[in-house]
Amino acid sequence: MAEVSFTDRELDVMSILWREGSGTVAEVREALEDDLGYTSVLKVLQILEEKGFVDHEKEGRAYRYFPLVEASQAGASALDRVVDKIFHGSAELTLARLVSARKIPPGELEAMRRLLDELDELDDEADES
Repeated sequence: MAEVSFTDRELDVMSILWREGSGTVAEVREALEDDLGYTSVLKVLQILEEKGFVDHEKEGRAYRYFPLVEASQAGASALDRVVDKIFHGSAELTLARLVSARKIPPGELEAMRRLLDELDELDDEADES
């Protein structure tokens, strides 16, 4: 599958499908923060299906839609675009913005430190090869 990229509205709908696992048009519409019409939600789901990001199965008189791509796959694609286009490819600038933008719980901060240490060790091992 090519790059996973969504419009804001598509991402709103996908977020619900990822969180709930699946949904009918009515269920997705109910879960959306915005008050969208039934046909608007249906159209977004149909577009997502045409793009290969969701599929559906018949459930009574309705269709139940479910995601075909994982949230992590979409997140990686979106993050790559942000790093490239906004931070000009700089992981340092991206990380600086990420950690300065919100309070990070101590456990998450420690996990980040361990990850950075592991990456540093891998770089050292690669340099020695």
